[in-house]
Amino acid sequence: MVLVTSGPAWEAIKHRLHLPIILQVDIREATEASWASMLEGFRGEVVYSVGGGLPADAGKYLAVKHSLPMVCLPTAISVDAFLTWASGVRVEGCIQYIETKVPDRLFIDFEVLTSAPAQIRAAGICDVLSIATGSWDWQFAEQKCMNEPDMAYIPYVAQAAQAILNGVLDCAEAAGRGDPAGLKQLLDCLALEVQLCNQLGHARPEEGSEHYFAYALENIVGAGKPHADLLGPGILIMAGFQGQDAKPLEKAMRLCQVPLDTLPAEAINATLHELPAYVRRHGLPYTIAHELKGKP
Repeated sequence: MVLVTSGPAWEAIKHRLHLPIILQVDIREATEASWASMLEGFRGEVVYSVGGGLPADAGKYLAVKHSLPMVCLPTAISVDAFLTWASGVRVEGCIQYIETKVPDRLFIDFEVLTSAPAQIRAAGICDVLSIATGSWDWQFAEQKCMNEPDMAYIPYVAQAAQAILNGVLDCAEAAGRGDPAGLKQLLDCLALEVQLCNQLGHARPEEGSEHYFAYALENIVGAGKPHADLLGPGILIMAGFQGQDAKPLEKAMRLCQVPLDTLPAEAINATLHELPAYVRRHGLPYTIAHELKGKP
C-alpha cells in the first residue's frame, strides 16, 4: 500500500496502525505540479490517506491517476475534504477544485479524533458555519441579477442549508471538548453540507466571500496555516460587512477552539483592500466582496 500523510499526523497515529507500507509520501503543498511529481515510481495496490485535508486531497488525486482504491483515515475533523469528490489545488494565488474521487472507504475512529490537538480537532465546523455568509452572498447575488443561470438562488435549498448550520451551532460545545457524540454530529453536518452541494452541482450555499477572503489572505501570510485559521476570521469579518450578527458564529468557533486572533491586522487590512480586485481577477462568483471598493 501507499501511505499519503503529513509528518505530525502520522507521528500521532502510527502506533495505532499496522500497515504494509510500500511507499510513504509526505505531503507538504497543495499544487498539482507537486502531486504529479510523485507519480513517477509510484507503486502499490491501494492508497491510504492519514491526516487532514491536504493528505486527503493529494491521496484522492494519486489514487485517481493510478486507478487505485483509496482509503481515508482522518485524524481530526478539520475540513470536509475527506467527504468530497474534488481536490483543492492552488493556482496563481487562488484555490481551484479538480475532479478526483470520493474515498472508497472512510474509517472514523473517535478515539483518534478525540485525542487530536484541540485547535484542529473540530475546526471543520468552519466549513459549515460558512453557510451563514455563503448563503447570504448567494441571495445577494440573486438580488443583483449576478448569479449564473445554473447557480440561481433556491430558497428551499437555502433553508436546508440553514438547518445544517443550526446543527453545528447545536453541537459546537460538545465537539469542541472532544465528546464523541458532538464530533459525530459535526461529521454528520459536514456530510449533509457536502451532499447538498453535490445535489446542486455547486457550492454557493456554503462558499462565498468568507472563503475568498481566506484564499486571498493566504497569499499574504503564506501557506501552512490550517484552513480554519484563515476561514474562521473570514466568516466573522464578512458577516460584519453583510450586516449579520456574528456572535453565535464566533461563540461556536471559540467553543471548538478555532484560533480567531492570530492574524496580523496589517495582513487583514491588506487582504480587504485587495479583495475586490482579487475576486474579479479570478472570476469568482459574485459576493459582497465584489462591492467592498478596496476599503479595509
